[in-house]
Amino acid sequence: QVNLVESGGGLVEAGGSLKLSCVAPGRTFRGYNVAWFRQAPGKEREFVASIVGMYGLFGRTSHADSVRGRFTITGDNDRNMVSLEMNSLKPEDTAVYYCAAATRGIPDDLESYDYWGRGTQVTVSS
Repeated sequence: QVNLVESGGGLVEAGGSLKLSCVAPGRTFRGYNVAWFRQAPGKEREFVASIVGMYGLFGRTSHADSVRGRFTITGDNDRNMVSLEMNSLKPEDTAVYYCAAATRGIPDDLESYDYWGRGTQVTVSS
């Protein structure tokens, strides 16, 4: 079992920025794919960004079309942390953001992920 803890959510005005972080207390992310998903009220959970664990280090990243150019996922191998830098936020980015981890599977596929955090709320006001 991998316990994931997200932090960094909050309320921000449109055009603002937030940085989310995900850690796995007592565990390492080495060898894991880690992703961010989000779920807005009344909508299905959707892919935001992922980073692939390769040979024990973070490697290739992927971002959803809706956030590409505004959001950036990064992995810190030394701190065992995955972050999501969110810039130029829009009201439609309002959602609960979830961190997820898996040892295999398709990085942007929700069904591939075995471990999930409880989520952190991001609210963007217009």
